[in-house]
Amino acid sequence: MSQPVALRARGPLSALDASARRALDDRQSTTDPGVRARTAELIEAVRTDGDAALRQFARTFDGATLTSLEVPRAAWDAALTRLDAPVRAALERAARNIAAVHEAFRPQATVCTPEPGITVGRRPDPLQRVGVYAPGGRAAYPSSLLMGAIPARVAGVSEVIVCSPPGPDGLPSDVVLAAAALAGVDRVFAVGGAGAIAAMALGTESVPRVDRIVGPGNAWVAEAKVQLVAHVAIDAPAGPSELLVLGDATADAQVIAREMLAQAEHDPDAAVVCVLADDAGACTALAAQVETALAALLDAAPRADIARAALAARGGIVRVPSCADAIAFANAWAAEHLLLVVRDDARSDALAALRCAGTVFVGASSSVAFGDYMTGANHVLPTAGAARSYSGLSTLDFVRWTTWQEVTPDAAARLADSVGTFADAEGLPAHAAAARAWQTPVSREVAT
Repeated sequence: MSQPVALRARGPLSALDASARRALDDRQSTTDPGVRARTAELIEAVRTDGDAALRQFARTFDGATLTSLEVPRAAWDAALTRLDAPVRAALERAARNIAAVHEAFRPQATVCTPEPGITVGRRPDPLQRVGVYAPGGRAAYPSSLLMGAIPARVAGVSEVIVCSPPGPDGLPSDVVLAAAALAGVDRVFAVGGAGAIAAMALGTESVPRVDRIVGPGNAWVAEAKVQLVAHVAIDAPAGPSELLVLGDATADAQVIAREMLAQAEHDPDAAVVCVLADDAGACTALAAQVETALAALLDAAPRADIARAALAARGGIVRVPSCADAIAFANAWAAEHLLLVVRDDARSDALAALRCAGTVFVGASSSVAFGDYMTGANHVLPTAGAARSYSGLSTLDFVRWTTWQEVTPDAAARLADSVGTFADAEGLPAHAAAARAWQTPVSREVAT
């Protein structure tokens, strides 16, 4: 018999006690004060000592003695050659899809003429240099490297660099180096953790300063990005992975259980919630079926301990009276990943109403795993409710917008008196004079 699943919340959402509701809603990363303080020390060491600090970090944290922080291109090519054929084929397929999707969503220049003779334009200018962080501690994530580097390339970024922790041999993992080769990055550095973020934000003798840093990482990496945000743009404040499943009585319990387990295995701090539209009690049995299916899957899961911890701390299967209530909960919760499994004729309206999610997976066959690796949509997404204001990584993150405006002499004459009046009202006489200088003689006489 399967071991019961310990969930932080279950039953009607309205019946949850305050503690359980807080556990579901509060997904902010509560960084240990020691992590904050130590991260600040590491950043200061990089600011002061540059490459020497990074070499010391490699010895201390990675057990690696580095003769050079930069990884030669020949090492990337060798890693790509050594890569198992099926893994290489999967990476290449993912790279093609990421490029295709992000090419389709490239930002475009626009021009507007609000009045005759006035032209206002806005164009996307690619950033000069971008840094991609690729984790390499307990797990290497070549998919995240592709998700960061390829959209930057599509957007036209001039230089893309990668930082990833070295192993004992002084090199990042083979699969990360292979992904760097496939993504067409410019430089790779065997630098990890908070030190890598500081190096890319501030610059060292070897690691150039970048305009934006993207890519996931552990608590030290996330904290370093937050502390350095005044020096460099980042993708978004990041926390543990999360999933919200929004379903109704037509949903498949096995599908929901599989998706919940897939996210829960990421991290003991992952947040995994299923909210069911329980019209007239139609989902009471489904909720129990999801728990039963989840318990059976956990019995055989290699990462069951991690998943159980996540479900006990921030997991839930809750019911609300209607689909409208489920959507309201979803928009307030603002999930990183949202799986929508409602009846076919309700999907379109539900999707249109879901305004706050990193990405929405529509239908049971749209597994979050497909988006993590292969659909081409980006998996670098806002967490902890940040989806209320942040979006997933895209080509928009790798450009800055230049606005330009042109006013013809005739239009300047027509604008002059109104602008002068506005400036007078704000107590800025030089502004008023600069505008009225363009009045025609006739309009000046009228104005006086």
